[in-house]
Amino acid sequence: MQWKQIEPAQFNRNTFDMIGNHWMLITAQKPDGTVNTMTASWGGMGVLWRKNVVFAFIRPQRYTKEFVDQAGRFTLSFFDEGYKKQLSYLGSVSGRDEDKITKANLTVEQLDQAPVFEQANTAIICRTLYTQAIDPAQFKFPEMDERWYSEKDYHTVYVAEIEAIYVKK
Repeated sequence: MQWKQIEPAQFNRNTFDMIGNHWMLITAQKPDGTVNTMTASWGGMGVLWRKNVVFAFIRPQRYTKEFVDQAGRFTLSFFDEGYKKQLSYLGSVSGRDEDKITKANLTVEQLDQAPVFEQANTAIICRTLYTQAIDPAQFKFPEMDERWYSEKDYHTVYVAEIEAIYVKK
């Protein structure tokens, strides 16, 4: 199957289901050409600063964070249900320790000079506009900090402009 670019207004999938239930891969490429990815189930899409944007969250210890920070761009890739095992694996091991993309039997390809996966059904290419670490002092309900950040490893929030959305034909 080939990729077809669509306008953000044509994107009519349920993002709550896509991100929360089926998960996504956040992927970036360093200037030296190396690629890393991580599984994520937190994020969103919307409009901010008159731009179509995504919101993604990455913990500081994740190897992929280095790639996203250096590249200034990243992709979100979405897969059919049959890839849940690979996505679970990619979220449980580090690219620092092994070639996890190869071990997951996924193939990286380039769209608009950004890494996506041949096996994905949807790819969103993003350019980082804003980042900020979650500030625990801003939690309105202390139990949020206690539940999600027992190790005090607060996510960095990435707000990124959607440069392009591709779907498989």
